[in-house]
Amino acid sequence: MTLLTSAELGYFQQLAAGTVITIELAVSGYLLALISGTVVGLVTLSSNWLIQAVWRVYASIIMGVPSLLVIFLFYYGGSAVLEGVISITPFGAGLTALAVVYTVYVAELVRGAVRNVPRGQFEASAALAIRPLSAWCHVIMPQAIRIALAGLITVWMVVLKDTALVSLAGLNDLVAHAKTAAGATKEPFIYFIVASLFFVVFSALTLRASARLERRFGRGLAVARA
Repeated sequence: MTLLTSAELGYFQQLAAGTVITIELAVSGYLLALISGTVVGLVTLSSNWLIQAVWRVYASIIMGVPSLLVIFLFYYGGSAVLEGVISITPFGAGLTALAVVYTVYVAELVRGAVRNVPRGQFEASAALAIRPLSAWCHVIMPQAIRIALAGLITVWMVVLKDTALVSLAGLNDLVAHAKTAAGATKEPFIYFIVASLFFVVFSALTLRASARLERRFGRGLAVARA
């Protein structure tokens, strides 16, 4: 006697395939937001009034709109505008929406972290005639990363959870397959619990990894305090 019927085994295989899609979307969306957010954050440190004005308007709009509406805007709006030109997939729309939304949050974290690096670090780099690029890469950014690390981990966890919203645009991710299996088998408790466990386990692994990263980036600080 088998523990699972062929139908149940098929649904769990679909859940596994949906899990891969969820991870791909979360990782790629976060990496895009991290890269673009870092660039935007550094650019908007400029005191230029035009850059500051554009940034404030853009950030206010993105932060004030729910992520789900941004996903719908790129999927349904993009499909309507670009009909016959390119095909807008749920994955592509979700990836773009997550990157656009969380670029703002990463940029704010980077801006705040750089501004919290002691001014003396900039002055010491200039006094030692360290080239600006080298100073940013080897002096300023390592300290900024340590300051922003907790916030960046939080953004990653939120991005991971927001991938579930893309299922509403038709993406066959973990949540979508769990909903299909629950409806077909009339066993919502089992499949939704399995889907929930994925997010719980992934979040726990993230917290463990973040603790190791914090220890790594804080090694020099610990020595200095000792």
